[in-house]
Amino acid sequence: MGPIDLNSDLGESVDGVPTADDEAMFAVISSANIACGGHAGDAASMADAAARSRRVGVAIGAHPSYPDRAGFGRRPMRLDAGDLRAEVARQLAALRSAGADIRYVKPHGALYHAITVDAGQADAVAAAVADLSGELGRALPLLGLPGGAERAATDAGLPFVAEAFLDRGYRPDGTLVARGEPGDLLADPERVAERALRLVAEGSVDAVSGGRVGIAAASLCLHGDTPDAVAMARAVRRALDAAGIPVRAPW
Repeated sequence: MGPIDLNSDLGESVDGVPTADDEAMFAVISSANIACGGHAGDAASMADAAARSRRVGVAIGAHPSYPDRAGFGRRPMRLDAGDLRAEVARQLAALRSAGADIRYVKPHGALYHAITVDAGQADAVAAAVADLSGELGRALPLLGLPGGAERAATDAGLPFVAEAFLDRGYRPDGTLVARGEPGDLLADPERVAERALRLVAEGSVDAVSGGRVGIAAASLCLHGDTPDAVAMARAVRRALDAAGIPVRAPW
């Protein structure tokens, strides 16, 4: 079996207070999705993440969101395409100004889900990523769920990398169970580790209502603010290492 990327949403401080144990998570992941100030994070947390990534060799991805700190970026919003492009560009610039070597982009929360189904929102995000790619002289991959995000990335000349979630419940159609609904989060580190192995070996997960969902993913995500995230991440890393599966960033 080939290598797999293990990513986590980190740098999500709120009013200067971390929502995750970033130090512990950085020790076991290969890619870190860093909040850029839209839903969480600030100049200090971004600079800290940039410095930590250089020390431990973890790739940094930008984690832009709707401008919604009150709702942690998880509330649906409707922004004009031009405004959304400018907002995402502002957040990418903030992370870059903090010293981060941005290797890819993964939208957060409601924006992440919006670009899978809303062509206008997807194109706006992809355009902002393409703008930064032009400045950097290299195409930044877009990380997300297959569908509208993949189409938008391709149209904008960007690579697309599909991911799967280790700590979130899946519906039979491959979408995620909404937060707050039964089965939205997995709580058992060993079960999460087993899911990681199955995703790598078989490309599938169990749906909350029974049956299997086929998912071809090159990156596996664990949210940093999920309860017991560190225990889950360590269990996943142990399982992958024991199975001889290299954990490596693809960017």
